[in-house]
Amino acid sequence: RDSQQADTEHLTRWKKWRRTSSKSLKKALTEVKGLSSYLVLWRHDIHSIEGKFGTGIQSYFSFLRFLVLLNFIIFILMFSFVTLPTIISKYGIFNSTIAYISPKNIDDTCTIYKPSGNKGLIYFYTYLKDLLSGTGFLEVTSLFYGYYSIDAVWISIMRYNLPLAYLLATFAYLTLSSLWIIKRSVEGFKQNLVHDADPFQSYCNKVFAGWDFCITDPNAARLKHRSLQYELQTDLQEEKLKQKIAERKMGEKLRIYSLRIFINIIVIAILSGCFYSIYRVTVFSQENSNVSIRNDTRTDLVNLLVQYLPSMVITLANFIGPLIFAFLIRFEDYTPAFEIKLTLLRCVFVRLANIGVLLFSLWSQIAGCGSDKCKPCGYNYKLYPCWESDVGQEMYKLMIFDFIVILAVALFADFPRKLLVTHCSWKLVQWFGHKEFEISDNVLEIIYGQTICWIGTFFSPLLPAIATIKYFIIFYVKKIVLIHTRKPAARPIRASSSNFFFLVVLLIGLLLAFIPLGFSIARIPSSKACGPFRNFNTSWEVIPDTILQFPTGLQQILFGIASEAFAVPFFVILCIMMFYVIALARAHKRVVEQLREQLV
Repeated sequence: RDSQQADTEHLTRWKKWRRTSSKSLKKALTEVKGLSSYLVLWRHDIHSIEGKFGTGIQSYFSFLRFLVLLNFIIFILMFSFVTLPTIISKYGIFNSTIAYISPKNIDDTCTIYKPSGNKGLIYFYTYLKDLLSGTGFLEVTSLFYGYYSIDAVWISIMRYNLPLAYLLATFAYLTLSSLWIIKRSVEGFKQNLVHDADPFQSYCNKVFAGWDFCITDPNAARLKHRSLQYELQTDLQEEKLKQKIAERKMGEKLRIYSLRIFINIIVIAILSGCFYSIYRVTVFSQENSNVSIRNDTRTDLVNLLVQYLPSMVITLANFIGPLIFAFLIRFEDYTPAFEIKLTLLRCVFVRLANIGVLLFSLWSQIAGCGSDKCKPCGYNYKLYPCWESDVGQEMYKLMIFDFIVILAVALFADFPRKLLVTHCSWKLVQWFGHKEFEISDNVLEIIYGQTICWIGTFFSPLLPAIATIKYFIIFYVKKIVLIHTRKPAARPIRASSSNFFFLVVLLIGLLLAFIPLGFSIARIPSSKACGPFRNFNTSWEVIPDTILQFPTGLQQILFGIASEAFAVPFFVILCIMMFYVIALARAHKRVVEQLREQLV
């Protein structure tokens, strides 16, 4: 303290003022950060769950909160740049007008689009059917792609290019999602790396530095105590299993590896069966639902079931697949953390690949031009005059049906089981007992729904709003189910590894979303009867068309960046930088190992 006072006395007034201001600013920022923590969504609820059920289950609810915020921001982005300008122009607000450009060199048959909007006397169940399937009155609203059939919006003297804004907003929400997930993944990877590097160090940190001495509330202290207890219990469980694995003999290892190979063959067979079933059902549904709409020979209920057939089969595969995988993995003898990761990866291939198979089936119908069905327009215009809205309706139905199934399982499976176990003394009922909260299944549910949202937002710009409301409700449903009907896991899970792996699986879902969106934007001809890209062969063509309106010098720079002459040297430089970073990381690792040896 004396040395600090001596240093302060020799400082000028300006430097003293700067130092005082810096300290005051840091103090103010710390207080603001502390106050803002009270505004975090579901802060108290998540802390309560952490204390009662451990950090592994808490990580699921934190992950759910992250997706609510992500979808809300995506909704704000799409609504601000796509939906709002269209609504403003259609109602003439701010002296705005709509600019339509008549399609050129396009067959008149390609521009015919008659949405199945309801006319005349409508029964209530028809509205309910439309609400579930996205047809009827919903088809002509701003929920779907077909509503945005505008080429430009004039607000006073300013021209707003809606097709360009639509495509850039799509790129923006995908980029935002990627960066945000990667940022959170890096934070989780650091925690995971520190923990895996030295288990004894992690144990010491929990025992000697794990307590928060700012806690004054007895309830908060009890929750923190339980949280640390769960963490230590997880560490001891994993160390015990590692010791058991190390003591295995050769015969036992051969038996386990043979069993794992056999189980993986069964898993591949199940996946193949799911994919083939979804493909056949989607083709049947698309052909028969379109026929039934045109001829009106079936009842509304049968037509709704035919339209929902792919969603039902996908949901059935998503429900049965994880149950089989959870049963099979018990015989493979893995650690709890790795068991969750492997189960998640297997279920990812069921759920996310099912979406890919559905989209592949739709594209085979949309772009399948075997008998000159697509000759005038480049796509199957007879069945799909506005194919983007049809794809949007499929994504909408998947999201709605997934939400209905989650609510139905909670109401008609979890709570009745709880009542039976509590009030019925039969041995069979007691043998079933209370169900554990399966983290892998619950995480996969919301990752599956989020992947649907990412793919469907291009075809249904307001789908993120539905996803936000859906996840908001699911949080409270899952919380009630957890507290009243489930028991804590017998094998605790660590939060640091869980958070990181959840985000990695979510990143896999995002990468999967890039493939169908990129194919739809760059390869499949855009609908000529609806949407903002009616006058372009593909949605991507709006980018080079906009660049051609720039000055010649800027055009040459942009086309030069997109050329091979720029791409090849850029790729080489990136490879050199990557090798440099890898070499640097290895050098740092050697230094860390030397420091550890010195510490020992």
